[in-house]
Amino acid sequence: MKSLKAFKDPVYRLIQPVVQAMVRWRVHPNAITTLGFAVTVAAGVLYHFDHVRWAGLFVLLGGILDIFDGQVARVSELASKFGSFYDSTLDRLSEIVVFLGLLSLYNQYGRELADVWMVYVIALAMGGSLMVSYTRARAEALGLDCSVGFMQRAERVLLLGAGSLFFGLMWQGLVLRLILILLAITTVLTAIQRIVWVYRRASGVPLDPDPSVIRKERESFK
Repeated sequence: MKSLKAFKDPVYRLIQPVVQAMVRWRVHPNAITTLGFAVTVAAGVLYHFDHVRWAGLFVLLGGILDIFDGQVARVSELASKFGSFYDSTLDRLSEIVVFLGLLSLYNQYGRELADVWMVYVIALAMGGSLMVSYTRARAEALGLDCSVGFMQRAERVLLLGAGSLFFGLMWQGLVLRLILILLAITTVLTAIQRIVWVYRRASGVPLDPDPSVIRKERESFK
């Protein structure tokens, strides 16, 4: 899948008037993050009740709000370490809630036996999605900007949201099944791709020493 990075700049330019308006109205980026999380939780609930098209719309809205919170934080100069942590944490929780809603969709009493295997597909997609995010976060903690991969968060949101919105459960849910299978496969491959990327750049590179250990060693020689 073609990366969405090429579309970032045009999208950011398009939303700038709204971002500027939010800054003038003193909307705090953490408030936008919280609203985005609430919207995505609603998407998970909608999946549970079989309202797949509405769920897709809410997934996309949550993704849009996720763009706004970062832009508002940057323009308003309110970006902070906690804000970054809060945003990343709620992003992960949002994905878990959405996948739990999908699990519920395929695990309701009375579903055809053919749908049971989708529970495992969704579990794999959820695990793969979380691993994609974790590998990047862990690499960044080591000083590496590991943003490689063809199924990052923006791609996941667009694929699942747009697919759910436009196709719903058409053709007995065939399109949604294919999307979830694709997510399961590509998220795992993206996580592996990131592991290989970090290995090639960090294999044999020693960890930076703990400053507290260095300080204690220096004090021992005094």
